[in-house]
Amino acid sequence: MLRDELNNLVQKRSQKALSEADDHEIYGALLEYTKEKLDNTPVIQGSKKLYYISAEFLIGKLLSNNLINLGIYEEVAELLKENGKSLADIEEREPEPSLGNGGLGRLAACFLDSIATLGMSGDGIGLNYHMGLFKQVFENRRQKEVPNPWIEPEGWLRDTGISFEVPFKDFTLTSALYDIDVAGYENGKNKLHLFDVKGVDESIIKDGISFDKKEVAKNLTLFLYPDDSDEAGNLLRIYQQYFMVSNGAQLILKECEEKGFELRKLHEHVAIQINDTHPSMVIPELIRLLVQRNIDFNEAIEIVEKTCAYTNHTILAEALEKWPIHYLEQVAPQIVPIIKELDVRVRAKFHNPEVAIIDDKNRVHMAHMDIHYGYSVNGVAALHTEILKNSELKSFYDIYPQKFNNKTNGITFRRWLLHCNHELTRWIGKYVDGFQKDAEKLEGLLKYADDAAVLDELLEVKHEKKKQLSAYLKETQGLEINPDSIFDIQVKRLHEYKRQQMNALYAIYKYLEIKAGRKPATPITMIFGAKAAPAYHIAKDIIHLILCIQQLVESDPEVAPYLNVVMAENYNVTMAEHLIPACDISEQISLASKEASGTGNMKFMLNGAVTLGTKDGANVEIHELVGDDNIYIFGETSDQVIAHYKNYDYRAADYYINDEQIRELINFIISPEMMKIGEPYHLLRIHAELIQKDWFMTLLDLKAYIEAKERAYRDYDDRRAWSKKMLVNIAKAGYFSSDRTIAQYNEDIWKLK
Repeated sequence: MLRDELNNLVQKRSQKALSEADDHEIYGALLEYTKEKLDNTPVIQGSKKLYYISAEFLIGKLLSNNLINLGIYEEVAELLKENGKSLADIEEREPEPSLGNGGLGRLAACFLDSIATLGMSGDGIGLNYHMGLFKQVFENRRQKEVPNPWIEPEGWLRDTGISFEVPFKDFTLTSALYDIDVAGYENGKNKLHLFDVKGVDESIIKDGISFDKKEVAKNLTLFLYPDDSDEAGNLLRIYQQYFMVSNGAQLILKECEEKGFELRKLHEHVAIQINDTHPSMVIPELIRLLVQRNIDFNEAIEIVEKTCAYTNHTILAEALEKWPIHYLEQVAPQIVPIIKELDVRVRAKFHNPEVAIIDDKNRVHMAHMDIHYGYSVNGVAALHTEILKNSELKSFYDIYPQKFNNKTNGITFRRWLLHCNHELTRWIGKYVDGFQKDAEKLEGLLKYADDAAVLDELLEVKHEKKKQLSAYLKETQGLEINPDSIFDIQVKRLHEYKRQQMNALYAIYKYLEIKAGRKPATPITMIFGAKAAPAYHIAKDIIHLILCIQQLVESDPEVAPYLNVVMAENYNVTMAEHLIPACDISEQISLASKEASGTGNMKFMLNGAVTLGTKDGANVEIHELVGDDNIYIFGETSDQVIAHYKNYDYRAADYYINDEQIRELINFIISPEMMKIGEPYHLLRIHAELIQKDWFMTLLDLKAYIEAKERAYRDYDDRRAWSKKMLVNIAKAGYFSSDRTIAQYNEDIWKLK
């Protein structure tokens, strides 16, 4: 039936047989066909529903993911192959929805997949950013930001016809709700609700991604995370956040009223998960809307307290949002009296200014409001949650110990194994059954940990993925990499705490080693991928540094055969799906105590990469699972790092002055060789930053990092032993399934019915 339907659809749309249609025409037919299948997929129902509100949903391309979850991927792929077509080539035609930046948004996407797969009623709520974050292009070895349009006339978005009025101080905006179906694996479907502004105007974008930030009615849903380096940018972010939560709250109440639910018992029918602090204004907004519906103010607060839960994703102070109250008054003055009253009640009950919602500088601490007026606070890795309880949020934990809980992050294996690594999926399927739905069954691979034939097969799978990545990067980016080299990969958002700068210093170390005649037994390919926020100048300097090293290495015939440093342009989900299956060494080198969890570490592990990392985030749990022999851990512990911050006893200059090797690596940044390639201003700035500030302690762990990486490279040369490390990592990755994470959220927090 599928064959006839798809053949007929291609014929109808293009007046061509399937074998004669081009990839663009086949993609359009597959899109229409898949949407019809989704139309016939039942919506998951329940007496209690989750609403997961998030500024980001980094969902990636959806065609193959939907085909997998609908159970028709293999049949479609085989039909196309019979007609001389490749599903992989066809899905390249699909634009990637640009609705997120990094781990926060990708986690939200994985969670929606797992919620539907487990048969829970739960929808996402976010914004329909037309240009997303931005598209990254490299010009003169520097990042340039350009718009990243992804919305096409024919796509996954469905216009629901639903709209709401959102009142701001000086005007009211009318929203338009677009939905994307979220199919569970062999189950029903939920929705991702994306709110847009009627009247958004893409033509106001000028040079790069600049636009008039004050024309809110035209710009509100243009970009994710608009530049907030000025007041207009800060206000725009608040406009976006309030628009998201007001629409979301109105939709939630509308759906409850349509179902005949009693709003006074809202918590019996609704759970609202606040994903990071961006949606925090849903608390006062929901109180406002309930009062509008003739519910007493005190009762409205009680209702909201029993309905909202908060996920903390960071301990970085700058990421725990604090908005000046006069900013909120300029945007949504109607919720300011509510926030002030919530603060009055907190102050009357607790006499510790650290837990106030409004501080002595008249800033509203969004996380504080979430903790006081929600019923659950969760961290996203065991270490992270302990740091929240014992350090960063200790004052709150002392008050509300019953609210705090841990939910270690997870990833959906449908995308990060079944979709992006068919070869590994088939290999696992030879030895393990049922892992697609029960990831813990991957442990069955351990019985083959000493089987030479099985381990050799695994090495062949990895080499095939490396050849595929080499071909992909050459075709799409003109990058030449050697598939017989070690693939050492660090891909994630560019931030100093993730310490791409430390990896860059290792590249300098290796360059100098090779120049001195100490050549590695196996060539090394170091691959970076990262976007830096447009106003984050040091992060952009780090990108410049990496790109300068890339040119230095590739133009040196003495070094190039042994070392290759490349930075993939415009790192996104699609790029990750090519990079992760090919990786040998997974770089997870954040400063201990700073990475809440990480999810890239889980994706790499699942695909047979071995982690090189600090004792940070979920690396700690990976280490516990795989054991000392199957991971490379280095650097100081989170307790030691926290003590350095507390005692103010880390001075980068001391390391620079007292250690000749560190001084040589740092000074190479501004060496004549580098200055000829790069822009002196930016190289001098990153050089000075590493010596004078180094807030995330690059130099603290640098020598331990070099030693651990060198050891990993040496171990790689024992291919049989390395393949066993790969197998153990894959076998132990089951714990990090987002299905497990979501089941725990439901059992402990949401209690969906």
